[in-house]
Amino acid sequence: MVTDITALAPNRPVRERTDIPGWGVDADPRNDATYPMRDRQQDDSPGMNWERPALQTSEVEVLQSIEHNRRPAVFGASTPPSGLSGVIRRQAFVYSESQWAHWLLLMGADRINVVEGVVADLAHGRLPNLLAERGVAAEWKYNRRAYVSEVATTVAVTGAVLGVAWLLVRAARRAGD
Repeated sequence: MVTDITALAPNRPVRERTDIPGWGVDADPRNDATYPMRDRQQDDSPGMNWERPALQTSEVEVLQSIEHNRRPAVFGASTPPSGLSGVIRRQAFVYSESQWAHWLLLMGADRINVVEGVVADLAHGRLPNLLAERGVAAEWKYNRRAYVSEVATTVAVTGAVLGVAWLLVRAARRAGD
């Protein structure tokens, strides 16, 4: 283990903690945002002394983890589950957050939701700008080597799959003759 900070970055000058912007912002106990939770020594109650805020109402379906018996006071309801991705999301919330199935189903639903969005755009006569939505300009500008590698891998894998498919179709045609 390295104990000397100059060994980690030998060409950088060592800064004093007080030179770092924002350092010690919570050093004053009168300005401590976590004070009611942190200083329980002088409180006999088992927890916080505050009233729960009024619960947000929802006009749409909001999925909830099975670990929690109630929703938080505020939650997102801008994108209710819908379509095939919604069916998969509902199934994900049958599982505990500690199980892989929960997270794998949610990730799969995210991918399917992207396809549903593209189909919805095309159905409304809009051509989605997939390059901008995937951040190609930023990748090209800031991470060019990895982006070129990713594109080359995608082209190689796609070419290999199409080549194998072509060979299988050709072999099937020969067998049928």
